[in-house]
Amino acid sequence: MIALYITIAIICVGIFLFVKEYFSIDTTSILIMALFIVTGVLSPEEGFSGFNHPATLTLGCMFVVSASVFKSGMIDGLSQKIVRLARIHYIIALIIFCVTSACLSAFINDAAVVALLIPMALSVCHQANISPSKLLIPISFAALFGGTCTLIGTSTNILVSSYAEKSGLMGFGMFEFSKAALCLLAIGLLYLFFIAPFLLPNRKSTMPTNGIQKAEEYVAELVILPENKDAGKPIAKSSILRDLNVQIIFLKRGAAIFENPSTEIILQEQDILKIAADPVTLQAIQKNTSIAFKGETQRTETEQKGYKIYEVMIPYGSNLANFSLKHLNFMDRYHATVIAIRHRNETILHNITDVILKEGDMLLLYTDDEAMQQLIQAGQVISLSTYSNKQVNYKKGIPALLIAIGVVVAAATGLTSILISAMIGCVVLVTTAVIKPKEAYDAIEWKVIFMMAGVLSMGKALEKTGGADLISEQLVDLLGSLDPRWILGIIYIIAVLSTNILSSKATAALLSPIVISIAQSLQVSEKPFLIAVMFACSLTFMSPVSYPTNTMVYSPGNYQFKDYIKVGTPLNIIIWLAACFIIPYFFPFK
Repeated sequence: MIALYITIAIICVGIFLFVKEYFSIDTTSILIMALFIVTGVLSPEEGFSGFNHPATLTLGCMFVVSASVFKSGMIDGLSQKIVRLARIHYIIALIIFCVTSACLSAFINDAAVVALLIPMALSVCHQANISPSKLLIPISFAALFGGTCTLIGTSTNILVSSYAEKSGLMGFGMFEFSKAALCLLAIGLLYLFFIAPFLLPNRKSTMPTNGIQKAEEYVAELVILPENKDAGKPIAKSSILRDLNVQIIFLKRGAAIFENPSTEIILQEQDILKIAADPVTLQAIQKNTSIAFKGETQRTETEQKGYKIYEVMIPYGSNLANFSLKHLNFMDRYHATVIAIRHRNETILHNITDVILKEGDMLLLYTDDEAMQQLIQAGQVISLSTYSNKQVNYKKGIPALLIAIGVVVAAATGLTSILISAMIGCVVLVTTAVIKPKEAYDAIEWKVIFMMAGVLSMGKALEKTGGADLISEQLVDLLGSLDPRWILGIIYIIAVLSTNILSSKATAALLSPIVISIAQSLQVSEKPFLIAVMFACSLTFMSPVSYPTNTMVYSPGNYQFKDYIKVGTPLNIIIWLAACFIIPYFFPFK
């Protein structure tokens, strides 16, 4: 009983850390695992078993398989047709991007799909005068629906299926729950096409908020150099204010800082101006040789030659996330200067180098094309300034695509398990030089692997200490008189709400042993309850932090938290009600 109390206490600590985000989610997951081992709840072998769990190994292999297809440019080969068709009309763009997002996410990591589509969508928005806020949330939501359609569509599906196998049950086939998922996908797409456009905000890039342009707007520090003709002039008559669309936030002169300075103040050499401006204006200022950007450090005139401003976003899995520019030694390591940061809908005004970067943050980088391409190829950022598709490498692309199809077909036909087919696929990809060993290693999102291994220990501890059985007994005593459909609906809504607080994987790891125990107590099939957990953990739309793809579109779409509640809550309710009927129809309780 003591072990059970310790387990519950550790899980409560974990939930607190997940919510507060004192550490990254993978660090919190490993900390939880370590606490279980140190307190003796789990033996070292049991605690570390998450690293050789089928779900973790399968996910690692699928990262490599997906990366081989992406790196070949085969997916990008579709981009020109997509962009050309999408820019015709908003509704056409909405349909094309949502369908593409859903189809690709069924077989490829949804975060990678959304990272691919965001620059394409922004390009279409620019060309067709469409607000990005009208398009990006639907792309994210469609990716979540697509991920539920196959076993490999999302890591949550793999985790729940592997947990079922570890518990002595039959795992799920590649397309076993596809019919149910496609029904929910159809409902979701109808909502996105016919209802969501009326609920989504229409925020243009010039919408003012509290005196600072928040959409597509950034902050930068400028230094007035000796040759600047504005030196000696009042701000009101300076070319900076007269000719450029900027707002001066404060002026720093030595140790003195003038907040919202009067336009009568006379500018002097070496004055530092903190300004707010859109990217196009900053690009124009950058060409002015008498003004210097003040980022992490100033560059010499020779170093500045060939440099320009790039608008980028930190994607899911980037090594830049959860570190400050100072900690990363960013400029020396990546040969780029960050001159502005936007975190969600907040424009960072002070101490840029000390800001902890997060996935989904947008940056303005001052660098050259070579350094920019290195950052993109390393997966540290994705470019939002311009979109250009990769040149397709058919020599590697065709074998990569065939091997990926082989992995899916082998698992779908029951020839072997998804773990074995994915491992064989990885070996073939590396031995045939379709992907280099280092590229394969870099393709694996190790943060996700460590998070998976860590959260699996929670389920293991609950199961070992009898916590899962105890919780299920309490729930059965409370709900046992209800129809199993009602119990499934309650489990579904618990999973949805938990995923908005925790991560989808942590929720799945906690609920999987509990729902198995509930099903066994009710003497009904475990499959409908496990599928409910799968779907509920993936189909979460009510907050920007409930799923990585929702976080990724937050800043580029200039969204606010309330937008997700407004658009996502009705969709979550509709899908919840639909799932209560669709899941039992395809997977009866008896």
